[in-house]
Amino acid sequence: MKTAPEEAAAKRPAKKAVAKKSASEKTTATPKKPAPAKPAPAKPAAKKATARKTASGGRPASVEAAKDAAVTVKGVAPAKTIAVKPARNESRTALVRRARRINRELAEVYPYAHPELDFENPFQLIVATVLSAQTTDLRVNQTTPALFARYPTPEDLAAANPEEVEEILRPTGFFRAKTKSVIGLSKALVEQFGGEVPGRLEDLVKLPGVGRKTAFVVLGNAFGRPGLTVDTHFQRLVRRWQWSDETDPDKIEAAVGALFPKSEWTMLSHYVIFHGRRICHARKPACGACPIAPLCPAYGEGETDPEKAKKLLKYEKGGFPGQRLKPPQAYLDAGGKPAPPLGAR
Repeated sequence: MKTAPEEAAAKRPAKKAVAKKSASEKTTATPKKPAPAKPAPAKPAAKKATARKTASGGRPASVEAAKDAAVTVKGVAPAKTIAVKPARNESRTALVRRARRINRELAEVYPYAHPELDFENPFQLIVATVLSAQTTDLRVNQTTPALFARYPTPEDLAAANPEEVEEILRPTGFFRAKTKSVIGLSKALVEQFGGEVPGRLEDLVKLPGVGRKTAFVVLGNAFGRPGLTVDTHFQRLVRRWQWSDETDPDKIEAAVGALFPKSEWTMLSHYVIFHGRRICHARKPACGACPIAPLCPAYGEGETDPEKAKKLLKYEKGGFPGQRLKPPQAYLDAGGKPAPPLGAR
């Protein structure tokens, strides 16, 4: 028989065990209680913020706004909203598709696109293209009628008095250097090619004053052989559209040429240059009047208000004369106007 102290001692551990059991039950029961609801929006919001940060790459807010919403352009049918990424994040397949869609859109906007130098034969075109350096096609077109009236063939220009040629070419700027180039070019044509403009790239680039850009203008428009004309407008738009981040014309030519079938190169050049001269200007691009705004990563760099942008349009898009004194009929049918001759007001 246990004494009273022994019974008391035996009861104490039992109480402690009961207490432990109770605590254990509480611990086990706790997870069964419904946990407080976590704020659902927190996770998606973080993802959205991350996505925007990745897409922006430090670009202006206006550019990001253009990517998140459809761009409405007055007078242009609504286009699909396309999520345009910087070239460094865009897959090769996506880049090719976007570039080719831009080309198709421009073909619809400028079905009358053409070389904006007046010419009647390959000799006139190659001379006019050499003269177009550091001046406008308009100024060249206003100057060449007098030049070709006096020196209609390579033989005539090769034998010309340089001082007389300089006087004719003065309006184009850098007239002394240009006189030397066109006379040297004419002599080379007479001495090496029998007075005919060659139809091969490797022959053209050997002529004085003729680089790849000039050669492709001649090949594409005088001989029907595809080529890309990488002038200042072409380079600017290619970088804005993120088709390439190259700055060297030869590398741009290679990069862009790889995005399109060779058969499209010549007309692609015309479309891009037409767009650069009329809407996508160097200093004040008319973004609000641009028909390919939904496809352009640089949307927002220029005026986005449609009415203000409309005032920035040039040539036939703004109701003004073009650059050719003798433009193609298709251009005139589309509302284009011939350029005035030199000295006209």
